[in-house]
Amino acid sequence: MQITRIYTGDDGRSHFEDVDIELEDLGARGHISQPWPASSVMFRTVEGDYHLDFHTAPRRQLVVNLVGSVDIETGDGTVRRMGAGSILLAEDTTGQGHISRAVAGEARQCLFIPLEER
Repeated sequence: MQITRIYTGDDGRSHFEDVDIELEDLGARGHISQPWPASSVMFRTVEGDYHLDFHTAPRRQLVVNLVGSVDIETGDGTVRRMGAGSILLAEDTTGQGHISRAVAGEARQCLFIPLEER
């Protein structure tokens, strides 16, 4: 399974990375990863006109898009569109951060899953 990671580089700017999550084959029960220690789950909705200028992630967390999409832009102008079902590992808790903005006027629903620090 692949997810997108956003992190702060040595240059103080946010960068994207594609991360492969290792899954164990359980036969008929499917494939599953090792547990990721998490402390809680938060449910979030935003309207289709939101635009958050440069900001950092408030904590190391997974952001799971349920409905709608978000464009996330880094300081170098790279944009990734995260649609329904996508998973973002947000680790850019320092530095310049990233921009988040609505796509095509769509409202968005997502989960925030705070992770334990490593």
